[in-house]
Amino acid sequence: MTAISRTDTSVLGRWWWTVDRWALAAIAAIAFVGIIMILAASPAVAQRLNLDGFYFVRRQFALMLPAIALMVGVSLLNPVQVRRLAVIGLAIGIGMLLLTLLYGAEIKGARRWISLGSFSLQPSEFVKPCFAVVAAWMLAEQKKGEGVPGNLIAAVLFLGLVSLLLLQPDLGMAVVLSAIWFAQLFLAGLPIFWVVALVILGVGGIGGAYLMLPHVASRIDRFLDKSAGDSFQVSRSLEAFRNGGLWGRGPGEGMVKDIIPDVHADFIFAVAGEEYGLFVCLLIVGLFAFVVVRGLLRLRGDSNLFVILASTGLLVQFGLQAFINMASSMHLVPTKGMTLPFISYGGSSLLALALGIGMMLALTRRRVSQGGAA
Repeated sequence: MTAISRTDTSVLGRWWWTVDRWALAAIAAIAFVGIIMILAASPAVAQRLNLDGFYFVRRQFALMLPAIALMVGVSLLNPVQVRRLAVIGLAIGIGMLLLTLLYGAEIKGARRWISLGSFSLQPSEFVKPCFAVVAAWMLAEQKKGEGVPGNLIAAVLFLGLVSLLLLQPDLGMAVVLSAIWFAQLFLAGLPIFWVVALVILGVGGIGGAYLMLPHVASRIDRFLDKSAGDSFQVSRSLEAFRNGGLWGRGPGEGMVKDIIPDVHADFIFAVAGEEYGLFVCLLIVGLFAFVVVRGLLRLRGDSNLFVILASTGLLVQFGLQAFINMASSMHLVPTKGMTLPFISYGGSSLLALALGIGMMLALTRRRVSQGGAA
């Protein structure tokens, strides 16, 4: 790829010299870490379920190439095409959320998945990036002052999606969606009064969820007081980090993967901590932080409000999801079944993240008005 000349006017040539290659490299590094961690964590889980040891490895690898193709393909689009893709994706996602509530399989008291043959799809994963782009478009249209009620449309979409997510129920996904929207509203110039009001509303919403959703109350109670319920997984996760120390116990020497049921998804960061130690954990945190900061820096000097808001929303989603997964493994926030981007096992998550990162890379590509590639 480095042999591509700057004078190459092909689609691939223009893409290579305008896309953020540093962010692309960081994503590739995260995905490489994900391959190593899936190989480390998933065989023990598969064996407990009486499956072939490499069952989850094969399934994750089977989706890795389509995910890469999706990310690169979407990153080739221009901002208008990204917007159109997001509108179509959001419409399909809302329809799938409704179908999930009606026909989705109930797992642990929640309906979040719908079966498509041998593949189980979680529609809410795909709704997040599409909503970030569509909401940014509406907020940007409102700012143009051409009579488009963008703020109202974005608010209706937000409230509708949060309602659908709470009906599943999926509070964690609703929190991420809320964070995306609040960040975009703040950047769009929302008066500080409304910012404070929305923060109060958000805190009130979490309080309401605590009072009305037993599983939310249970997780918060266990976070504040381990003796309030079963804290087995979090306790074993913290023990894994302690056992790993600075440099880890070594590849394949970890024990937490033999104990925690969903260690290949929700607690894969604990496997990294035990087998590879604090140094590698900090490296993983640094890679996620680099992608977010690099993406925000690429927006400097961009005068397109839609691009700024959409890219920020996508980066907030990516960074917040990583933070929630890692922080819950270390008992810094209540546990939430949320994957670590490009590292945890999960087909829907992998494909949806590829879609979101592809959109971000497309929107942050250097355009003629911005000068040369960086």
